[in-house]
Amino acid sequence: VTHSIPGCIGSMTINSKQLDETPVSIFAVNKCYETVQDGTFFDGSGFAALVREGYKVRSDVNITLEFRTTAAHGVLLGVSSPKVDAIGLEIVHGKVLFHVNNGAGRITAAYEPRGTNSLCDGKWHKLQANKSKHHISLIIDGNLVHTDNPYIQSTSADTNNPIYVGGYPADVKQNCLTSKSSFRGCLRNLVLTKGQHTELFDFSRAFDLRGVFPHSCPGAEH
Repeated sequence: VTHSIPGCIGSMTINSKQLDETPVSIFAVNKCYETVQDGTFFDGSGFAALVREGYKVRSDVNITLEFRTTAAHGVLLGVSSPKVDAIGLEIVHGKVLFHVNNGAGRITAAYEPRGTNSLCDGKWHKLQANKSKHHISLIIDGNLVHTDNPYIQSTSADTNNPIYVGGYPADVKQNCLTSKSSFRGCLRNLVLTKGQHTELFDFSRAFDLRGVFPHSCPGAEH
């Protein structure tokens, strides 16, 4: 067995003596919560990196996820390339933005909640972002937003970098994200669909995790 357990350990004794639980060193261990929900907790300091060999968005991709946060800013997801081609999902000033650049220029679909409704209320919200050639759309809690794309000849986002979720390293370029703020809150059910191929991503299988705790989401923000 080469991986850690997704769970909590407490009240450990060795030879009937209570173990001092002040660690000498610590890696990817968080406190336990009295009430826990399914999901992955992002503490606002890092990111999860998926698909080490690079994810190819190309002409079509459909992204679905659920998020819960009390912060008005945070990166949700980014896939980029060394060129300008990229896609990005982020929360900026309480709005959700979906950016796409197929090589000719960035276009953005933006969802802003109406009135006093907030996406940063600590409750779960469902997001769907769809890119189909030069068309892009965003659905938040069933509310659809789409945007006109003046670059109709440019249809493919030729990305080949990893999928970064919740943030990205300082030395990594993201051509379709405006925020550098790491996400603080919980994410679950991240699914990317291309044609008939649907992939549910398990954050515990990320090749790089920093400030991210799979399988355990505090029942309420602390």
